[in-house]
Amino acid sequence: MKKILAAVDFSNATDGVVATASGMARAYGAELHLLHVIEPEPTYTAYGFTPEEFPAIQTFQSEIRNRAKKTLENTAAKAAGSGVDPIIHLGDGSPLHVLLEKAEELGVDLVVLGSHGHGIVASLLLGSVAEGMIRKAKYPTLVIPAGEKLN
Repeated sequence: MKKILAAVDFSNATDGVVATASGMARAYGAELHLLHVIEPEPTYTAYGFTPEEFPAIQTFQSEIRNRAKKTLENTAAKAAGSGVDPIIHLGDGSPLHVLLEKAEELGVDLVVLGSHGHGIVASLLLGSVAEGMIRKAKYPTLVIPAGEKLN
């Protein structure tokens, strides 16, 4: 195992995902990549507007990106304290699609991500990144339940 990609969303699942992926990277001497995906800003074209007509939204998206980068850097620093040196990635778009693309781009051996356990109704209505990864991924995928970590 040479490359592990851990998807982090800064939820209660993140600590378990990072701890598990870090432990595996350490054990296998693998590269650890941390990915956070920022959802796209609302589309204005359906209503005949352009993003320039809503500067507050652009400012908001910029702040989201800055905070996400800082939080991702802090998450990587915690992992580095456990003996691995993660490489961080920020993506933009649908979390499932960006995760699939990044896994392909990096040629990973394993994807680690969290499951929030929202239940079947939420999964049907909202979709589930973990479920989508299991169905569509070309790579082994390890799903960590929220609040858990593998030893």
